Amino acid sequence: MQTNIIKTISVSFLLLFTLITYGHAGLPGVDSQGNKLPTLAPMLKRATPAVVNIATSGRVKVQQSPLFNDPFFRHFFDVPNQPRERKTSSLGSGVIVDANKGLIITNNHVIDKADEINVTLNDGRAFKAKLIGTDPETDVAVIQIEAKNLTALPFANSDALNVGDFAIAIGNPFGLGQTVTSGIISALGRSGLGIEGYEDFIQTDASINPGNSGGALVNLNGELIGINTAIFSRSGGNIGIGFAIPINMAREVMTQLVQHGEVSRGRLGAQAQEITPDLAKAFNLENGHGGAVITQVQPKSAADKAGLKAGDIVIELNGKPVRDVFDLRNIIGLLRVGQKVDMLVLRENKHKQITAVVEEPETSQSVGKNMHAKLAGASFADIAEDSPLYGRIEGVVVVDVEQGSPAWASGLRKGDIITSANRKKISNMAEFTQALKGSKSLLLNIQRGRGALFLFLQ
Repeated sequence: MQTNIIKTISVSFLLLFTLITYGHAGLPGVDSQGNKLPTLAPMLKRATPAVVNIATSGRVKVQQSPLFNDPFFRHFFDVPNQPRERKTSSLGSGVIVDANKGLIITNNHVIDKADEINVTLNDGRAFKAKLIGTDPETDVAVIQIEAKNLTALPFANSDALNVGDFAIAIGNPFGLGQTVTSGIISALGRSGLGIEGYEDFIQTDASINPGNSGGALVNLNGELIGINTAIFSRSGGNIGIGFAIPINMAREVMTQLVQHGEVSRGRLGAQAQEITPDLAKAFNLENGHGGAVITQVQPKSAADKAGLKAGDIVIELNGKPVRDVFDLRNIIGLLRVGQKVDMLVLRENKHKQITAVVEEPETSQSVGKNMHAKLAGASFADIAEDSPLYGRIEGVVVVDVEQGSPAWASGLRKGDIITSANRKKISNMAEFTQALKGSKSLLLNIQRGRGALFLFLQ
């Protein structure tokens, strides 16, 4: 009993010391006996009005067997008419980041394919939102509402975070309404998880559940450090492993979406790989040396024109340290076409400064109507070498699909990866074109997000 009392006093003292140390987190509360207690309530009173609930609705095409389109089949088997579309809805969260303009950051997957986006504020006011832009590769979206007397969260510098810093998640889990959970930052720079194309996640044990997506991860000062995005779970519930997009990354994407309506990623034209202990030894580097080693430079690319060479070890980009190949890809992925990138590289154990200008990515798009009648309205291309999918999957990517076209009616969607055609495995446009020759109908195996499906076009 005495041990438990000592533990309770120690924990309370530690939390109180932490709150006082951070200064603006909150003043002590008071219990029924008038004793002062540590509390986050004053900080949350300022922060929670900036976190909103988002509800969306939309329609998606229902995939059907071609047999259901045959009137004779439906009549013979007495099959009723099947709906061609179904309604969809989702719940999530968002964060007001500009009170004057009504700008809200959320996740792309919260508002993806939505026909209508409804935002409810903490004070109960509800508004229809306008979509400003989305970036599926980072899972960031920006929406806007017309409202007065809004509260916005100030930005923190997520590059200055440390493992062990306190973190508070605010969102709308399971549609219950605004909920606050707390924890610490468990890890930084989480990547290679396969959740998004560009990953540099903050990992936290603050409870994040379905519906928290797009909500705020804040520090003890009530400053925005991340956008809650995903959880690691085998059951769908929280097990203490949640991920948030660092606000520095989300802010860069938001700036491009607000200014241009899209993120136009450029191409450096170089491939890189992780520095393993064996490579570190071969390059006479210390164990645990950061950076990414260039393995190939494309001729006439931005990297080639700047003088980058295979064997160069990139250790800084625009003043930011490059810890690994994921840092290299993430930093380049946030640059627009025409922007300069200053690289500090290690070449034969000597530092060298290189400046490159990011260029338009080269694509070899093909128009579907020139390939097969059923593909009219779609365009296809090889998976670009600077794409996060390069090396992870073989096939061709659907670059775009015109709504109402034969390709759209067949079920093809932008971003689909076609991995086989007419039961022939394909890895590039040449093999795809060859697989289509002489065929009246098409059987396509498609990778869509984390799932796979077959489409039969006839």
